[in-house]
Amino acid sequence: MHHSRLAGFVIDCRTDDFEAAARFWSGALGLAVKPPSDSELRYREFENAPDGLELLLQQVEHDSRAHLDIATDDLEAEVERLEALGAKRIEFVKRWWVMQAPTGHRFCVVLRPREQLEGNANRWESA
Repeated sequence: MHHSRLAGFVIDCRTDDFEAAARFWSGALGLAVKPPSDSELRYREFENAPDGLELLLQQVEHDSRAHLDIATDDLEAEVERLEALGAKRIEFVKRWWVMQAPTGHRFCVVLRPREQLEGNANRWESA
């Protein structure tokens, strides 16, 4: 048995001025941007996103788009469950899987501690 839920949304930005992009989305969404950590300069997290969701800005090389993240406490079990629904693995990055839905949409499956998911996530029985 494992858990999963919608973790949040990522705004992928292909830009040479990432700080300007962060200022724009902060103003557009009415959410403050957390200061970046030195190890994650390609990301900015917004404070106080609604309903406990994560909202991130990510600097990318591909065309700008938005994608969602699914959080799980068992990465391999969740990826296999999604593959059974028709998704396919695209690339493993750091500690998450980039996947593609049958509709062509890209999304990520990210690992989270079980205590962050219990009580507000779907519960899946292993096959």
